[in-house]
Amino acid sequence: MERPVLTQRNALIWLSLSLMLSCASPQEQAEAADEEVYALLDARREALFDRPPGFQVDREEQALRAQLAGKADTEPLNINLVQALQIAAENSRDWQDQRESLYRAALDLTLERWRFGWRPTLTGNATVSGTGTSGGDVNAGTDLGVSRLFGSGATVVGGIGVNLLRAISSGDGFDALSSLSLSVTQPLLRGAAREVVMEPLTQSERSLVYEVRNYERFRRTFAVDIVRQYYGVLRALDSLSNEYANRERLKLLREQSEALAEAGIRTSIEVDQARQNELRSEVQILQLQASLEGQLDAFAITLGLPVETPLVLDRAELDVLKQLDGADLELLKIETLMDLALASRLDYLTVRDRVIDAERRTRIAADALRVGLDLEASVNSTSGRDQPLEFRSPRTPWAFGLSFDLPVDRLPERNIYRSSLLDLDVATRREEALRDSILSQIRDGLRQARSTRSTYLIQVNAVELADRRVRGAKLSLEAGRASTRDLLEAQNSLLSAQNAATSALISFSLARLGLYRDLELLDLEDSGIQLDSASLEAANLMP
Repeated sequence: MERPVLTQRNALIWLSLSLMLSCASPQEQAEAADEEVYALLDARREALFDRPPGFQVDREEQALRAQLAGKADTEPLNINLVQALQIAAENSRDWQDQRESLYRAALDLTLERWRFGWRPTLTGNATVSGTGTSGGDVNAGTDLGVSRLFGSGATVVGGIGVNLLRAISSGDGFDALSSLSLSVTQPLLRGAAREVVMEPLTQSERSLVYEVRNYERFRRTFAVDIVRQYYGVLRALDSLSNEYANRERLKLLREQSEALAEAGIRTSIEVDQARQNELRSEVQILQLQASLEGQLDAFAITLGLPVETPLVLDRAELDVLKQLDGADLELLKIETLMDLALASRLDYLTVRDRVIDAERRTRIAADALRVGLDLEASVNSTSGRDQPLEFRSPRTPWAFGLSFDLPVDRLPERNIYRSSLLDLDVATRREEALRDSILSQIRDGLRQARSTRSTYLIQVNAVELADRRVRGAKLSLEAGRASTRDLLEAQNSLLSAQNAATSALISFSLARLGLYRDLELLDLEDSGIQLDSASLEAANLMP
């Protein structure tokens, strides 16, 4: 009589352990997801772009926006170009969207990997039943199951369960009973190809690669956009500074004209001309100031900072641009540039790979039109009463057989297959369209870079000429050989030339930067945007 007691105790232990198995808290589940996803992302980014580990999807608690939010009086924030790029990386909402998109792609991959691993389940139940006020039965049980889908298409499902039964009216103890089951299903025709079975996992693996590429390309293109806005603000600052200097010149000329008019040397018309130009400059300053403030607000939003944050940009960045020569642009070979772009552009690599995906999906859709033939085997056993976990009966039931599904009516599958052929054609057209667009970008980018460089060199000479003209007009005015109008026109020409020179310098810098971006030769580092000169040399872009 000892053995039944022992087996009942074992069954009770089984049930207790099943119920006491602690489930992870939501926070622990999130941390587990992060650990698995970050490992995937670090591995992919290192393999594709030699990125160091440390990707994080959550926004930093000490990010600059969080520090500035809610402050009534914020000190002006002085930032150079490198700092602007760093601030955008931490605070930009667009950048955060890209991080989350990349994280989700890796999260989807963990799900597909889980589908092809051993998948355990643990369930339990406890019920009391009866009729009216009379005693009934108590039933408690737990089931441990495991299943797996293999690359061959085989599905294995196993389970073991323990149940405790007791009749309340009899007053007896619990009766223990356990069950064991195992089934295997192996497709032989439709669904048996490894390519078909592994398609969800294959596509998730490739989609993660696409997202890693997309994230890297976003980092580079977004950095160029930050540079463009930064230089745009500097251009507005320079125009405002030039206008202030112009106003001071006009004010001095007006004061001189008024003094000379009182002495009878200048006419009142000349005084009015000087005063009118001075007032026009005052209006221009107000308009430029309003435009500058609007650009600073827009730039703060792009960086992800509160719009009320006072920003002060480093005007020395313009001096850095003036050191840019750009003579190497004249040596670049357009044919080699186009070959490099098609071999390096991350978005083009992804579109080209999507054609391969579309081809693979047509084969998978065609497989769904085949005959279904599955090999099935199963075994089920139940222990003796009060002998749980002991399966020794020679009469254990089992089954072995085949099942088939003839393709009698496959209209949904037929439509899916036909649609997949159209999808393949769409993917091919998109690859062709992007290829032509990239080649057009490179051709136009090289033209723009060369053209804007020549324009800048011309504008530099124009500033020197306008400055000489102003000095000559002053001397001529003092000598009585010129009128106030001549000096006013010379000063306006100088102002226009100065603004045009700054605009040409920035246009040239952005055109050059855009060309290298379209060639996928830019990289974003802690020190700012870097040109991949090694790839330039390796591609033999110059004769």
